[in-house]
Amino acid sequence: MADLRRIAAPFVAPGPSGVAVRTRLKDLTPEDETVLRWVGAHLGSLASKDLKARCADGLEHSTESWAARKGDLTAQSSSRWAGSITRATHDQWALARRGQAAHVQSLEAGITTIRHRLSLPVGQKGTKRAPGGYRSAHEWFNKARRLHVLEDRFEQVRADREAGRVHVVRGGKHLLGARHHLDKAPLTEADWRERWEAGRWFLQADGESGKRFGNETIRITPEGGVSIKLPAPLADLANAKHGRYVLAAQVRFPHRGQEWADRAEANRAVAYRIHYDTGRGRWYVTASWQIPVSRTIPMTAALAHGVIGVDMNANHLAAWRLDAHGNPTGKPRRFLFDLTGSAQHRDAQVRHALTRLLNWAKTCGVKAIAVEDLDFQAEKTREKHGRKRRFRHLISGMPTGKLRARLTSMADATGIAIIAVDPAYTSKWGAQHWQKPMTGPTRKTTRHDAASIAIGRRAQGHPIRRRTTPPRAHQSDVYGHRTVQADRRVPGREGPRPRIPGPRTRSVPPDAASTRATRTPNTVRGVRSEQEWI
Repeated sequence: MADLRRIAAPFVAPGPSGVAVRTRLKDLTPEDETVLRWVGAHLGSLASKDLKARCADGLEHSTESWAARKGDLTAQSSSRWAGSITRATHDQWALARRGQAAHVQSLEAGITTIRHRLSLPVGQKGTKRAPGGYRSAHEWFNKARRLHVLEDRFEQVRADREAGRVHVVRGGKHLLGARHHLDKAPLTEADWRERWEAGRWFLQADGESGKRFGNETIRITPEGGVSIKLPAPLADLANAKHGRYVLAAQVRFPHRGQEWADRAEANRAVAYRIHYDTGRGRWYVTASWQIPVSRTIPMTAALAHGVIGVDMNANHLAAWRLDAHGNPTGKPRRFLFDLTGSAQHRDAQVRHALTRLLNWAKTCGVKAIAVEDLDFQAEKTREKHGRKRRFRHLISGMPTGKLRARLTSMADATGIAIIAVDPAYTSKWGAQHWQKPMTGPTRKTTRHDAASIAIGRRAQGHPIRRRTTPPRAHQSDVYGHRTVQADRRVPGREGPRPRIPGPRTRSVPPDAASTRATRTPNTVRGVRSEQEWI
């Protein structure tokens, strides 16, 4: 039997460090929309030039070059707009570097796998640990050609990374590629142009603590008034003092509105971003601010009232409640979501499923939810899974990162702790030890339901297996109790149930003496006359 990999210990996931709320900018006049478009286009062109300069610096970037770039942007906008642009540029460059590192790692894994399989004879079977040879000479030939392609690509990407070169497209690489396939999008040239320009606009400003309402560039009062500090070349469009333009729209944040209003009144930093949704033809504003990370509660306190184990799948969440001893109670629950359609629809489906899960947890009185610490970034290449195209598409479509981030953020507001566990063997061992025992005449337990039990038990520190191997002496519990989740200090765990005075039950036989004393004899002399009730 092959050695199993080491199982990592479960841990309580930390809470979110920031908050972002969004609302619609309603009742904008045509003049307001024109000003927003001009400001967004002007600042977007500055952001594009700044990103180009930052990419040209590469690894030679320094604080002096940063100050020089910011000085050039200040002359064409303002110091605060310049600071927001340069910070956004640095964040975008750093994100591209992280994606480049992940790409290098993926190419290395693919090259290693192909080299290993090419070195084996054609048709040799693999093991659970390593894949075997390719099935045919035709496949071997095609994979040999693909190996050369991946090696050339790897050398190019590694050279770019060593030189500090990144490839970034403001507006999105996918939208840029759609320009050459408008018939498949489907988009007209005018629609694509509008979406492309809106994606390259820049209308976001960082907050400043101590300044009026927490932001001097995009200012929103607690009453909902919105005003923008215009860049220097567009100062003639101002309709208020100090080069500001006041919009006709009134803003109200339905979610966390009171928390946002308290920060604005206290002049605490709040960052704002205004963007235009071309599909709906609407303007939106997003407010965000940092919050102190909530202290994680101890594992024992989180598991005091049991736990809910959740198995994440491509189209649903399988959940089962476990008591404090690791025993499944009640019925399994399933929370469905549909990940087809637009990004807004997918995000709404995920939020709706998580909302139902958290509401059920609050109803049960459970203070912890156990989930797998999944990451398929290095596990979905075709070199690893070969012909399993449907499986690759399945794991590629699972929103593990989005589900984990959403669940952690939403659970923090409800006081429920999220426990991350190692996903190793949960589906296999759950089906092996729990699927058949939990299946009854009226309930069919699926593999995903059994996996949720395994996840919950791993979070509690219990082995996934229900019972340990009995002693070799004989089949009784001579050497102790064999049920691993039962505490040794539980009184009477091995003995019969004690006699409790009270009404008769199916599990406790009635007391024969007391029953005989009050029972009416069946003899003729003991028959009660009907006259006694008159």
